[in-house]
Amino acid sequence: MPGISREEVAHLARLARLELKAEELDHFAAQLDDIIGAVATVSDVAAEDVPPTSHPLPLTNVMRPDEVRPSLTPEQALSGAPAQEQQRFKVPQILGED
Repeated sequence: MPGISREEVAHLARLARLELKAEELDHFAAQLDDIIGAVATVSDVAAEDVPPTSHPLPLTNVMRPDEVRPSLTPEQALSGAPAQEQQRFKVPQILGED
């Protein structure tokens, strides 16, 4: 018997506005129980001197610096556009005018 009941899975499904079949309730109950067991195992292994982390390795900012670099002129960028107006791509209107 899983630690998570079918009724609990059905309740979670209702909260998430998911429609599940009877066999899916049993399947997901077993899967959720396995997930909770895995998390409990990690919690048991974690020592007091190990701080909680979101990632096993330290992360650093991998974004490049924001620097101005040579790029296309407006004329070059618009050279293949089917329509343009005031140095911008002109596209058909999809929303009503305000």
